[in-house]
Amino acid sequence: MSCDARDLPTTEGQEVDDAKDGLRSLLRRDRRQHHRHPEHGHDAVCEALTEHALEAVGSLSSVAAYVSVSHEPCTRLLLDRLYEQGTRVLLPVLGPHLARSWSYFKGSADLAERAPGRPPEPSGQALPPEEISKVEALIIPALAVDRAGRRLGQGGGWYDRMLPLRAQGVQVFAMVHSDELVTGPLPTESHDELVDAVITPEQWFLLEGSAFQAGSH
Repeated sequence: MSCDARDLPTTEGQEVDDAKDGLRSLLRRDRRQHHRHPEHGHDAVCEALTEHALEAVGSLSSVAAYVSVSHEPCTRLLLDRLYEQGTRVLLPVLGPHLARSWSYFKGSADLAERAPGRPPEPSGQALPPEEISKVEALIIPALAVDRAGRRLGQGGGWYDRMLPLRAQGVQVFAMVHSDELVTGPLPTESHDELVDAVITPEQWFLLEGSAFQAGSH
């Protein structure tokens, strides 16, 4: 890994679900305490995350991303910058009957909370899960990522279902705060998908062992 990684409490001997839940509680608490974002506008951390994300995917014509909320690493400035340069940005939405779906970003003014407890979503037609196969890279949320690309998500299972649908050779970038890079190993199950790269406020880099590492800068 290209920078120092944090040690988390050991989960050895615990059931996987219990281990994941315990780490999620710890990491969410740390986010509340240490990663506060301005209610409106963008701060220097958001600017830095955006800069490194654009270095990673800014040359591509289509990218899947997400709308950050609360203490998550900021993506809203990134969405605007990608949209302004003509990149098609696919965002998660809840479709009919709570189906996991997608829709394309149409600018920040179009985003609205369209389902209780969900991040803001674009308007327009809800597209099927298979739409993810059309993008050239994915930027996804994570609570932590370890040296081998294991990712700890929020527990909803969205990306467990979506990542296997991406086209062959498409890179997956996890966006995390710098202290959410961990030595690991993070607890995983058979359905958990590895990520290829990490974006932080300091830099972006491909993970050791990634099939794409040979092309890193």
